[in-house]
Amino acid sequence: MRSLLDKFAPGIFVLLWSTGFIGSKLGAPYIDPFAFLTVRFALVVPPLLVLAVMLGAAWPQRAREWSHCFLAGALIHGVYLGGIFYAIDNGMPAGIAALVLGLQPLLTALLAGPILGETVTRRHWAGLAVGALGLMLVVGPRIGVDASGLTTENALVCLLAVAGIAFGTVYQKRFAGGIDLVPGTLVQYFGALAVVAPLSLAESWRITWSGELVFALAWLVLVLSIGAILLLMVLIKRGSAARVASLFYLVPVATAIESYFLFGETLGPVQIAGAALVVGALLMIRERRIGTRRTPA
Repeated sequence: MRSLLDKFAPGIFVLLWSTGFIGSKLGAPYIDPFAFLTVRFALVVPPLLVLAVMLGAAWPQRAREWSHCFLAGALIHGVYLGGIFYAIDNGMPAGIAALVLGLQPLLTALLAGPILGETVTRRHWAGLAVGALGLMLVVGPRIGVDASGLTTENALVCLLAVAGIAFGTVYQKRFAGGIDLVPGTLVQYFGALAVVAPLSLAESWRITWSGELVFALAWLVLVLSIGAILLLMVLIKRGSAARVASLFYLVPVATAIESYFLFGETLGPVQIAGAALVVGALLMIRERRIGTRRTPA
C-alpha cells in the first residue's frame, strides 16, 4: 500500500487540485469571493470532525501543536486561496495570475534549504527552470489582450498568495508533520477561517443559490478541501517539500486540458509543447531524490 501511495498519490493530487479552478469558476458568479471561501471552509469542519471521531484519531495535546496547525492552515488555505480569489475577482487575468503563482515551486525550494535542511540539487533547479518555461507556454495564450486588471494591488496580492502557500508548505513540514492527519487538517481550517471570515464582513453576503453554486460548493468541500488537502498533507509528510511543490507546475496543465473539454477553451500546439516541457521537468525532478541534512528541532 505504501508503494502504491508513493506511485499514484502525486498524480491523483494534481488531478483533484486542478479541478478547484473549475469549481471556483462555476460558483464565482453567485457569491462574493471571501464569503465563498468562508462558507466553503465552514462546511469542511463537520465532515472532518466526524471522520476524526470515526477513526479514533489522536488530537493535538499541547497548545503549541494547535498553534502550528492553525498557522499552517492560515497560510496554506487562508492567505493562498484568499489572495487568488481576491485578485481574480478584481479583474486580474487568470493567465497572469497563474504565471505569478508559478513562482511557488521556486520559492519553496529556496525556503526548504535553510528551514528544512533539504539539499536541492542542480538537477532539481534545472527541472524547476524547465517547468517554469513550460508553464509560460501553457498559460501564455490564455492571458489575452485585456490587461486592465493587472494592477500593482493585484500583483502584490498574488505574490502574497504565493508566499502564503510556500511558507505554509515548509512550515507544515517543519512543525506540524508529526500531528495526526485528520485532526491537524481540521484545525488548519480554523486558521483559514480566521483569515477569510473577517474579510468577508466587508462584502455584501448576497448569495444567489443555484445548482451551479451548490455543485461547486459540494465539489470544493469534499474533493478539494478534504480529499486533495489530505493527500497534500500526506505528500508533505512523506516527501521533500521542494519536490511536493514542483507538482504545482502540473496544475495549470491539467486545468487547461479540463477547460478544453468542459468549456471549449483553446489548447493549441504551443500549449501542448509547454505541457510536454512541464511533464519532462517533473520527471527530471522526481528521478533522483533530494537529500536532506539534519537540522536541530
